[in-house]
Amino acid sequence: MEKALREQIIALVKSEVVPAVGCTEPIAVALCVAKATETLGCVPEKIDVLLSANILKNAMGVGIPGTGMIGLPIAVALGALIGKSDYELEVLKDVTDEAVERGKAYLAENRISIGLKKGITEKLYIEVKVSAGELGADKETAEAVICTSHKDFLSVKKNGVPLYEKPCVSEDADNEECAWLTLRQVYEFATTAPIEEIEFIREAQTLNERAAEESLKGNYGHTLGKTLTRPLGKGIFGDTIFSHIISSTACACDARMAGAKIPVMSNSGSGNQGICATLPVVKFAEENHNTDHELLRALMLSHLTAIYIKQSLGKLSALCGCVVASTGSACGITYLMGGNYEQITYAVKNMVANLTGMICDGAKPSCALKLASGVSTAVLSAMLAVQHNCVTSVEGIIEDDVDRSIHNLTRIGKDAMDETDRCVLEIMTHKKCE
Repeated sequence: MEKALREQIIALVKSEVVPAVGCTEPIAVALCVAKATETLGCVPEKIDVLLSANILKNAMGVGIPGTGMIGLPIAVALGALIGKSDYELEVLKDVTDEAVERGKAYLAENRISIGLKKGITEKLYIEVKVSAGELGADKETAEAVICTSHKDFLSVKKNGVPLYEKPCVSEDADNEECAWLTLRQVYEFATTAPIEEIEFIREAQTLNERAAEESLKGNYGHTLGKTLTRPLGKGIFGDTIFSHIISSTACACDARMAGAKIPVMSNSGSGNQGICATLPVVKFAEENHNTDHELLRALMLSHLTAIYIKQSLGKLSALCGCVVASTGSACGITYLMGGNYEQITYAVKNMVANLTGMICDGAKPSCALKLASGVSTAVLSAMLAVQHNCVTSVEGIIEDDVDRSIHNLTRIGKDAMDETDRCVLEIMTHKKCE
């Protein structure tokens, strides 16, 4: 593969595989609040937040790192009080107990308004307006807008005067820039690039393993990962590679969704996708005694496959992101089993045939269950693939061409499930909770 193309792919991976503390949707909102507050120059007296439906959906039920609290209001308050936009998706990493108490007091003063932004087509959209001072000449205002990507600012204004603006590029147009990528190129890059060029992907292993280990020290979320390490879990699933893969992946998700103050390496704007693209591959390589170089190539194959699929699916959709990331890990595991490109295409087809249609009903502790389903299927798909068994083109949405099979998946997730997305949000915002 030519060096120019390798550099293009490396730049893509480095832009999509980044550290994040906390669920990326509320954290992106906190980032936007932090930028608006910094522009204002003081703590706002009023914060108005308008969000796309997908951002709202993904931020409603998830824990905010270091707070012991759930949902957007505390993320907004802390974004204004201690957030630093230079930290990007680690914007709240400086949170302390004292800051949380200040945040609670801020919330008690009813300074924050959060609502749905109507009349937009973007699935990832965050608009924050902050103000200070009395109405009239002394009133100061600032505004920040994030669009398309979790840390991509569309505009920043102070007192209505633009300080920064760029053209609003739709997600479809943005994704067309990566239309050159194919699964064959993903495979060739991951398996042939000089090892020193892909060494940076090791940080995904470092961060996400640490998150899984930290989870065992507490009781986070539904404790799915920890349950699998206990006698009950071992009695049912055994002390196997399979159970270790599921446990490690679920552990990291348990901690992250419950709001543990632990950074993870994200993929395409999602920490859970980063976890899912990393830990199954790491655990399999460790217990299969693969070499370090084989692990690095498998990790790159997994993460880049997920990025490739997300380019046509979009950052946010009605399709659960674990479907995408688990497909990446299926490719990585197949490679570690000794599979070639053809067998990796089989693994992808097996994944698409099985998990297409799994809904995203927001970020929350039970995401660990979905990740467990995804990585379980990844292992099964890889096992079948290395034996040259795969779902054929006469079955369902699978085609002979693996890239067309992938785009059939993303077409369903992006377009056909739009009404599903609206229905899910309506249910979530109108249900009665005890």
